[in-house]
Parts: sequence; C-alpha cells; structure tokens
Amino acid sequence: MLDIADELNRWVEQGRDFAVATVVAVGGSAPRQPGAALAVDSAGTAIGSVSGGCVEGAVYELCRQALEDGETVLERFGYSDDDAFAVGLTCGGIIDILVTPVRADSVSRPVFAAALAAACAGEAAAVARVTSGPAELLGRALLVRTTDGTGAYEGGLGGHPELDRTVAAEARALLDAGRTATVEIGADGSRCGQPLVVLVESSVPPPRMIVFGAIDFASALVRMGKFLGYHVTVCDARPVFATPTRFPDADEIVVEWPHRYLEGTEVDGRTVLCVLTHDAKFDVPLLELALRLPVAYVGAMGSRRTHEDRNKRLREVGVTELELARLRSPIGLDLGARTPEETALSIAAEIVANRRGGSGVSLTGAHTPIHHDGSRELSGRIGSVA
Repeated sequence: MLDIADELNRWVEQGRDFAVATVVAVGGSAPRQPGAALAVDSAGTAIGSVSGGCVEGAVYELCRQALEDGETVLERFGYSDDDAFAVGLTCGGIIDILVTPVRADSVSRPVFAAALAAACAGEAAAVARVTSGPAELLGRALLVRTTDGTGAYEGGLGGHPELDRTVAAEARALLDAGRTATVEIGADGSRCGQPLVVLVESSVPPPRMIVFGAIDFASALVRMGKFLGYHVTVCDARPVFATPTRFPDADEIVVEWPHRYLEGTEVDGRTVLCVLTHDAKFDVPLLELALRLPVAYVGAMGSRRTHEDRNKRLREVGVTELELARLRSPIGLDLGARTPEETALSIAAEIVANRRGGSGVSLTGAHTPIHHDGSRELSGRIGSVA
C-alpha cells in the first residue's frame, strides 16, 4: 500500500472512499512482491498494480465489491493448467491478495491516513495488518513511526493490548531494517486462541548513493542512481568540478576531501559508495574508512593495474584481506561498456545484483531463479512468534 502512498494520501485528503488490494504473500515466479498494491475509489478510478496485468481485472472487481459491502477479503490467484482462461498468473506463480475497504466509517482509516501521510513526508513508518486469522481481525491495522524503543504505536488489532505490543515490536524491527515482510504469530502469542499472520509494510527515506569524484562518468551514474530511487550525493574536493551545473540531477553536492566527508556523514546498511576518482591521494584514505563501515556496497573505478596498486597501498595502511574482499573493483559488471552512460549501467547492474543476490549472468540458458527474493513456498514470511 505504501508504494502508492502519494496518490492514496491525496485521496484521503480529498475525503474519498477507496479499497486497497495488497499483495501479502507470493510463491514461485510472481511479478510483484508483498506490499505491492492496487487501489480503487468509489468513482471507479484505479491506481497501482498487484500483478503487472495478469489479474488486475479480477482484483479491480474485488475492490469495487469491498467498497460496496465493507468486507475485507483474502483471495489467492495462481496459474491453472486445467483452464487456460482462468484468472491467474501466466508466469506460473501464486499471489495472495488482501482487499481492504478504507471508507469514512472504517475503523482503520485513521491508521491508514497517518501511515500514508508519514510516507509522503519521507518519515520512517511501518503499518502492520492482519492477513490471516480470525475474521474480525482481518485487515485491522497498527502503525509504528519510530525505532527508538519507546514502544509507541497507533491503532490496534482488535482489543488485545498484548498482541498489539508484540506486533508493534516486530514492526519496529522490520522498520529499522527498512523491510516489508509477513510475521507469523502462534496461537499463544496472538492472545486470541488462533495463529495469525501479519503483514508489515515499511516506508523509509530513500537509501543513499554517494558518488566520490566529479567526473563525466559520475554525471551518468547520478542519473542512474536517481532512476533506481537513491538519494544521490556527489562529493569532490575540487570546487571547479563539483557544481550544480555539472550535476543538475544530484540531491546534494559536497565540496570536501572524500574521506573527511565520509567520516562525518550518516550511512547505513542500504548505503552504496561509488569511488570514481581513481587517484591514490583521494582513494586510499577514503577506502580505508569505507571498507570498515556497515554499508551495502563499496565500488572503485580504475584499470586492473590501478586496482592492484590501490590494493597494495591499502594493505600498507593496515586494511585486512577480509576488508579488501568487500571492495568491488574494477567497479561494475562486464558489459563491455565504453561510454559514461554504459559504464553507469554497468555499475548500477552490479549494485542491483549485490542487493538482490543475482549472479549477473545472462538469464538465457540459465537455470537460476529470475527473482531472488522469493522461494518455492509463499515468500515474505520471516518467522514465528510464540
């Protein structure tokens, strides 16, 4: 639901009634992951997608029905070999869709409104909804906004304070990791005598991409980073090159020695660092620090000769072999890239493969999964709480 927060927030502000269909579990080669949503308002306007087109028509009708009767429903869609015209996924996957009416009289509307507003404002927020369990709890929602351990949450799952606290703690942990997933809660932990499954959707500020080196390749990489949804910073110690004119797409331009900037800026487990300077006086102190930070990716540009010389210099300043193993250098995948744009695509492809667990090899003739986030079972479930 939070993937279409901007549009839904406008609907809330305009006082529209709507129903939202959310992917809550997937199996096999499904086109969208948990959290993907399609919404339909009372006038029949639709936004978003749950399957890339395979089952949108059927889900649209489920939303219209939910708006009419106010009932939350859970529906499974999968491919049927027995009936080629059955509603299902031609890719062979399975998706579970939770359809929730969000009308003016809906108990959970204030929670949804607060979650959507927070997501649109760029604030960290996670909304948890019951996707499997007693009918009276289906679709009930709870919102957490902070990971600071205060225990604060908004809304609730239906008169069970202990359950609310348990779910809030799980949602807070997923929010801290910036993840969307489902959590299984056993009958004892649910306090209602039945096991529950809860979908937690997290909305966090965009991950950071920091590009060191204000060169022509950096300009193309900035554009690619923005395309992938990163908040992109360009850092270079040379003010004549680090300018808004040269990098109009960057969110931030910093004139500073790279290692000094990295020492003082905030990074996390989603941050990617791209070192394009290929100049030892910048690279060595920067990489000495970068390879010891808990970031997602560290890549450095340069020829193989530059790479070997850089590694030698890094060893001389105390960088260990284990730390060096984190360095992606020469940066990017082997695409035969020549132009800045092709090189940026090569770097971006390696970042995506690193993030998603891909191999980087051609899918043609391969027997590896196309999507690495799922599994043979319905995916997105992270464990069970007693």
